[in-house]
Amino acid sequence: MTTYTVCPVPAPVLAALLAEDDAGNPAAPFPDPEGGAPLRCCLRRSAPGERIALVSYAPLRRWAARTGARPGAYDEQGPVFVHADGCPGRSGPQLPFTDARRVLRRYSAQGHILGGDLVHEDFPTALTRAFSDPEVALVQVRAVEYGCFLYEVRRG
Repeated sequence: MTTYTVCPVPAPVLAALLAEDDAGNPAAPFPDPEGGAPLRCCLRRSAPGERIALVSYAPLRRWAARTGARPGAYDEQGPVFVHADGCPGRSGPQLPFTDARRVLRRYSAQGHILGGDLVHEDFPTALTRAFSDPEVALVQVRAVEYGCFLYEVRRG
C-alpha cells in the first residue's frame, strides 16, 4: 500500500508570499465576493467575504531549495489563492479538490517531469499508480482547465 502526504502551502511560505510573491509582487488582498476560491494554504474553498490574495507561487522551486534538486527549465510559477490574513491551517478531506477534472504531474528527485496523468478513477488509486514508479519523488495535483497548481503530494 502506498502512503503519501498531502502538502498545502506551509505557513512560513504563506507569510513570505504575502510580503512578496515568487514573481516579486506584493500581495493585494481582497474580500472574495462569491467564495469558492481554492485556497492552497489550507486546501479548502474560500467563504463569501473571506479576505484572500492571488499570488504567484513556484512550488517546485521551493521544494528544490529544501531538497537540493535542480529543476532547471521545469521550474515554473503560477497563480494561487491564499488567505490574506493568516491561515487557520488544514482541516479537510485527505485529498481535497477532487470534485473536478485533475491531472497528476509526476516529478523525479532532480525536479524533472516524469509524466502526467489525467485522473480517470478515484484519487487514491491514481496516486498509488503515480507512486508505483520508484523514480517519482513527488506528485503535483493540478487543475485541467487552467493547469493551476493545487497541492503537492509526497511519499510517506
